[in-house]
Amino acid sequence: MTLAAAHLDTGDTAWLLASTALVLLMTPGLALFYGGMVRTKSVLNMLMMSFVSIALVTVVWLAGGYSLAFGDDIGGGLIGGLGEAGMAHLGPGSVHGSVPTLLFATFQLTFAIVTAALISGAVADRTRFSAWLVFVPVWTLLVYVPIAHWVWGPGGWIGAKLGALDFAGGMPVEIASGASGLALCLVLGPRLGFKKDAMRPHNLPMVVLGAGLLWFGWFGFNAGSALGANGLAAAAFLNTLAAGCTGLLGWLFVEQRRDGHPTTLGAASGAVAGLVAITPSCGTVSLLGALVVGLAAGVVCSYAVSWKFKLNYDDSLDVVGVHLVGGIIGTLLIGLFAEKAMTGRVEGLFYGGGLAPLGRQLVGILAVAAYAFAVTYGLGKLLDRTLGFRASEEHEYTGLDLTVHAESAYDHGVLGHGAPVGASPVVSSAQKVKSQA
Repeated sequence: MTLAAAHLDTGDTAWLLASTALVLLMTPGLALFYGGMVRTKSVLNMLMMSFVSIALVTVVWLAGGYSLAFGDDIGGGLIGGLGEAGMAHLGPGSVHGSVPTLLFATFQLTFAIVTAALISGAVADRTRFSAWLVFVPVWTLLVYVPIAHWVWGPGGWIGAKLGALDFAGGMPVEIASGASGLALCLVLGPRLGFKKDAMRPHNLPMVVLGAGLLWFGWFGFNAGSALGANGLAAAAFLNTLAAGCTGLLGWLFVEQRRDGHPTTLGAASGAVAGLVAITPSCGTVSLLGALVVGLAAGVVCSYAVSWKFKLNYDDSLDVVGVHLVGGIIGTLLIGLFAEKAMTGRVEGLFYGGGLAPLGRQLVGILAVAAYAFAVTYGLGKLLDRTLGFRASEEHEYTGLDLTVHAESAYDHGVLGHGAPVGASPVVSSAQKVKSQA
């Protein structure tokens, strides 16, 4: 919408500019987080899957994604129109609330980027990169954009009509990416050696660095969703910090009791689980609620990541166990801990609101998870039958860094063998691995 320039607030604009940069930083942070968790032969491929998502999602978002997600509803709460496709009719004077519309669109773009990148962790080590280049923009338009409209768009059926609450992305980001990751796990099948070979993270310092960048960016993700430099942003900021801490402690407590060893990977994963869960609820619960939400996510997700071994789906980097499960926890607990002082109108069961808020949250969770899973599964199957979504056995065995990108994260050149510094002898490396097998 276009309003008079007097409605623009410079403080709100400054905070959202900073928040947008923080959220964009989350995708490189995710690349490091995921890159440290895979084996050495797939580090660069993991980084590339996140980085290329920035470019792919940006193009489709500006072309039509933003308009379909946040344009005026034309489909009974299901989708927006194309009136702002290509960012038409939007300029420096366009204002959304108290911030420039172009800034609001860019802020929401960074959410779409990191959501698509999150899915890559579920299918690490075995995804054909060329198919990923097609999957990301199509998935963004078919899955992320409609769900974003349902939850946040004008007239969206989950947010505006049903009345379910989601402050910063429990449903469009966490549940959608987790359910989609599960669907792709089933489409591609398990990695070679799943449940037989040890597939430990190759670089835990990189994992912790990535988790730290994610946590830093998450303040923009959650507090920025207040769309203003105000008390609600401050409350969301503090809730985000608190839930990340209790998530970390809850995960470590489980590891200590279950395994006898609190781990570095557990600390990083627990913090992320707490941050995932507080995402939908950071602007709806009090500090006490945030502490409980984070702790619940840290404890439950620490068990959920092992379900893949019992149910036989290979969620490589625990996208299902952390993002789907954590997103469900945080979104559902709004129905218990929502406070009128935060929401302005809705109270959870524990504050006298009855069962209705819990029911609304559950409906939203089920609808988003089912839609994301079904559409992603169909898209994955289509791409697998046409382009081939799964990397070849030889490429997977050798490593996607060499076979796809002709690079290695830890080889700085081949000296004394007639190859120039920086060259990557892909064929001879593959033959060497096969001969040693």
